[in-house]
Amino acid sequence: MLRANSAKVHWDEHKKHWTVEIQFGAEVIKRPVPDHHEKSAAADELKTQAVAIGRDEGYELDPAKVVVENS
Repeated sequence: MLRANSAKVHWDEHKKHWTVEIQFGAEVIKRPVPDHHEKSAAADELKTQAVAIGRDEGYELDPAKVVVENS
């Protein structure tokens, strides 16, 4: 597995779901976060989902490097 640099989870207001953006070098992979369609989802749950999505895509992601934006 490749080690990802960082990840950001944010609420997509237009699509009404959380999106994770995983950064590996200059590449950014964007994926929806399944099972969390509520804007009030807990940050810890979103981080866990981001790590799982990263793993599914072939990236190792440190949960400490996942930022949840609650804007």
